[in-house]
Amino acid sequence: MKDLLEMAIQFHGHKCPAMPLGLRAGLVALKKLGVERAKNKELFCFVETGNAHATMCFVDGVQFSTGCTYGKSNIEKLNYSKNALTLIDVKGKKAVRVAINPEFQKDSLNSEFVKMRKSGIEPQDISAEIVEPLIEKIMTLPEEKIFKISDVFEYEFKGEKGTFEWYECEKCGEIVFAHGVRIKEGKKVCIPCSKI
Repeated sequence: MKDLLEMAIQFHGHKCPAMPLGLRAGLVALKKLGVERAKNKELFCFVETGNAHATMCFVDGVQFSTGCTYGKSNIEKLNYSKNALTLIDVKGKKAVRVAINPEFQKDSLNSEFVKMRKSGIEPQDISAEIVEPLIEKIMTLPEEKIFKISDVFEYEFKGEKGTFEWYECEKCGEIVFAHGVRIKEGKKVCIPCSKI
């Protein structure tokens, strides 16, 4: 677990409590579903975070632990501004939702780390004496103290099929895949060129 955490911190870029929460939430979801980390698109993940709130680093931990990544297009952010995920076993047609226990999150949001972040101090500038005990707590507490974990439930997932069909935008000349082609004045153009 220590090696996994260190690799996740390297991926994420700084030490903070939210990324390990996502890491651990993803691991809990994998265990509950009885599946391994996604190599391809055998899993899909909905994360409930938003775009401008504390603890968005949660998503990097989820990506790292589940293998559901933006590069593979098997993760989607729902912008609910909450720290929760629903992990779907696509072939098994089952899913689980893992959310941070509100009592645990309230305590975390009142920590010295969060107070310093609110005052404008960047995570990498917060001393190890403050951040490392928080990470240690997240990585060692029993999962039921940190998370609300649903029962496994049925889930029929129909994702968008990837395409290898491409065109050259007749305005800027860049390559655009079929899903992004628009017709403007009778020409096949990319989305940005369709707006000008």
